[in-house]
Amino acid sequence: MARTPLWRSIAHTLGAEIAAGLYRPGDKLPTEAALAARFGVNRHTVRQGLGPLIEAGTLHARRGAGVFVATSPTDYALGRRVRFHQNIRDSGRAPSRRISRLESRPASGGEAQALRIAPGDMVHVIEGVSLADGQPLAAFQSVFPATRFPELLAAMAAQHSVTEALAACGLADYTRAETRLTAKLADPVLALALQVQEGSPVLRSVAVNVDGAGVPVEYGTTWFAGDRVILTLNAEG
Repeated sequence: MARTPLWRSIAHTLGAEIAAGLYRPGDKLPTEAALAARFGVNRHTVRQGLGPLIEAGTLHARRGAGVFVATSPTDYALGRRVRFHQNIRDSGRAPSRRISRLESRPASGGEAQALRIAPGDMVHVIEGVSLADGQPLAAFQSVFPATRFPELLAAMAAQHSVTEALAACGLADYTRAETRLTAKLADPVLALALQVQEGSPVLRSVAVNVDGAGVPVEYGTTWFAGDRVILTLNAEG
């Protein structure tokens, strides 16, 4: 009689346990070693069993962290006021940010044009990853005119929130003037930041935020993990 491959049996068992709620969205699965001991197989067979569940979107692997039960996509509103922390809280999840770059340098031609400054003028660059319930949701790069916000990098290091850092620098409010969305595929560096597979779909947002007088204060690029977010347009927000 034909035997069911062990990896397929593992996939079926874990899939059934997830469907039954034994592992809930966001839960981390036991390690490969623990699963190998449970099923009496080697780690390679465990990885084979996890593969179909990852491909189906039931599970997702985070490099260096493990394998987790997928959560439903996060609603993320794009409107006149786009605030990451508020958007994530509104979706019922906990926001956080990992900052990987705080740097001042001369503006590129494109940055200067977007911010209405001269090419080569100094700008502050902030890069990092935005997370919801500890899961990477988006990688971002934000560029600000350094002359207007000389203390912004220090404020961002303390706050980890662009809105709060700008407020600390004297800008109480700002709005979105323009957003451009483009579908892309994750390159190796972006895939590592978002903890997705290389070539996974991402949605790139390029935006300009302005103050109350319409003067640009931020030129930002965000790469959203395609299967973790639902972008909604809100003309009033």
